[in-house]
Amino acid sequence: MKMLYLIPLLFLSACSTTPKLVLRPQQPSATDAAGIRYPEVLHSYHIGRYADPNDDSLMHEQHVVYRVEDNTRWNFHPGPADGNVPALPSRDAAFAPTPVNDAILAEVNSQRLATTQIMMQARTLSAALAQFQAVLSQTKTNLQETARLRASVNEMKQRLDTLESAPGQLSPPPISTTNEPADPLSP
Repeated sequence: MKMLYLIPLLFLSACSTTPKLVLRPQQPSATDAAGIRYPEVLHSYHIGRYADPNDDSLMHEQHVVYRVEDNTRWNFHPGPADGNVPALPSRDAAFAPTPVNDAILAEVNSQRLATTQIMMQARTLSAALAQFQAVLSQTKTNLQETARLRASVNEMKQRLDTLESAPGQLSPPPISTTNEPADPLSP
């Protein structure tokens, strides 16, 4: 008897439940399906007769083996814009088209002109620098030669001063009127 009282309670609880939300996945359109995922790459290989490596009593007849070389994966590149979803701008500037404007075009041309002028000036400057390096090395050798000459002149002046200030100068050797060699033992 006690069970009969519980049956109406079950019916009341069934009426009081809230409806559940049902989510249905949206199917992509047929035109966009190719741009959403990359297809998998399959290769076929022809295999001739061979003995099974695990069992010597088995032989396989020639057949074709298919192998998945590259699995399917998502395409993360932004696709073309359709009516519902606007196209996303490209994040990489290398792939974005350059804006064409008269002011931009004039600026690019002036930058090219300035670049060519700077390159010409750099060539002129490097040529002048090479000339300067050559003249500088010549000047260094001239300076070294001048220093050597001054040192030898100073040495000669010192020798001359010592000879002039020597206290008993020797008389010059006698001049011989004959062609005979001088006797080394004579005074």
